[in-house]
Amino acid sequence: MIRLEAVCRTYRLGDQPVKALDRVDLDIDAGAYVSVMGPSGSGKSTLLNVIGLLDTPDSGRYQLEGREMTCLDEEARAAERNRRIGFVFQAYHLIDRLSARENIELPLVLAGMAPSERRPLVDDIVDRLGLTERAGHLPRQLSGGQRQRVAIARAVIRKPALLLADEPTGNLDSHSGAEVIELLEELNDQGITLLVVTHDPNIGRRAGRRLRMEDGRITADRSGTETGDALR
Repeated sequence: MIRLEAVCRTYRLGDQPVKALDRVDLDIDAGAYVSVMGPSGSGKSTLLNVIGLLDTPDSGRYQLEGREMTCLDEEARAAERNRRIGFVFQAYHLIDRLSARENIELPLVLAGMAPSERRPLVDDIVDRLGLTERAGHLPRQLSGGQRQRVAIARAVIRKPALLLADEPTGNLDSHSGAEVIELLEELNDQGITLLVVTHDPNIGRRAGRRLRMEDGRITADRSGTETGDALR
């Protein structure tokens, strides 16, 4: 599903170039559950942003479901993001003036879907994510775990093939964080390809495939059952 070949991305920090991605090669199959770990500044979020078409590599190739992404202009990249990719971030990025239900519904509104078509889709996902009683509340009236569930519902309402989660439990207590991870894993069980960036080794070890990054490179790539703190 995902193929990166010799992908590089360099930023400038003052007068100094910083190589966030250094000739990264990566293949991820459809339906996989992959975690990405590593110290701050190792390139984890940059990798996620390139895969999510929020950033463009300086060089190398990126193919998504067999289609070349690096040659697309911004309008085409936005269309691919909206059609194929869902995002879940640590900071939720909900719109404060919209209710939980309206936040979830927003991608369908932007896609031009008629209200009569939107309503059953939103009803279904609100019910499945346990948000029925809170659907009319504004984000500030929700707990952190509830806000993250709203963000996840918004991310998957258009049934993307790929779900990218950047520190999705970073602002949550351990109980709410466990609920969010279990929800993401349920979505993966339903066929969505899941890529999670995390600093938490306990979360990282839950994935069927675990990547570690350092200095813009993938330095470890492990699959199967993981015990202990091997990816710390």
